[in-house]
Amino acid sequence: MKEYYKINEISKLYGVGTDSLRYYEKLGILKPHRDKNGYRLYSLKDMYKLNMIRDLRSLDFSMQQIKEYLDEQSLFNTLSMLRQEISLVHSRMDELKNKERLLRKRISSLTQAMQKETGVFKIIALPQRLCVRINEHITRDEEMDFVMKKLHRIHEEKIKDFGNQTVGASFAMEKLSRGESNVYDSVFFVLDAHIGAYDFELPEGDYLSCFYRGSYEQNGWRVQEALSWIQKQGLRALGSPFELYAIDNRDTGLESEFLTEIQIRVSSPQEGA
Repeated sequence: MKEYYKINEISKLYGVGTDSLRYYEKLGILKPHRDKNGYRLYSLKDMYKLNMIRDLRSLDFSMQQIKEYLDEQSLFNTLSMLRQEISLVHSRMDELKNKERLLRKRISSLTQAMQKETGVFKIIALPQRLCVRINEHITRDEEMDFVMKKLHRIHEEKIKDFGNQTVGASFAMEKLSRGESNVYDSVFFVLDAHIGAYDFELPEGDYLSCFYRGSYEQNGWRVQEALSWIQKQGLRALGSPFELYAIDNRDTGLESEFLTEIQIRVSSPQEGA
């Protein structure tokens, strides 16, 4: 076995760029020898340090922490470092468990959405829902995506899991009543109940709910159909219609697979009587 290895040999063996090796040398962590031609020569001791760097970097230790440890390596410091590693491993495990929980939640939500019956009007009782909102006039799907991103950026500290986020949009009713579809005046996110400040609430109460699949261009006549159904049932619409996106372009690139829910708050059957 050779005593010394050149920088390109070490780079290939450890999968570390030559720039990184030079950076470690600049920090004083690695101290390669030089041959008579000035080429760097790395010893077996340098390789041991590279193993330490790779393992500790994988746990997000900073280069400064690694340097301090290698400069003052002792049994006491090794035990201290190992305890820090255990703490970091536990933290990673918690993160992975939380990620698994969110993935399973999304799988369950999408699986249920795929089985939803469409074109059926139902009255459902819903609790109070707190929301954040951004007011923008939207006439194209591309604009909707952009406004959603803007709203997420404003509230990204509250909304860590955008994949499972309930997203809705309020119709521009004046244009919808003139037969225009896919026109909105705001986008909103429904927050978890424990999250702090909010912009408005969807009150507790009875809501008409109806799902449809496919293009948003159909929502104009879908809303008119829903309002007509409410009237025929002797109920009253207590608020403006809005959409909630159960399956959208976060989940599929096929428009035919989109699933959208129209909701309208209504008077209870007793109130409508």
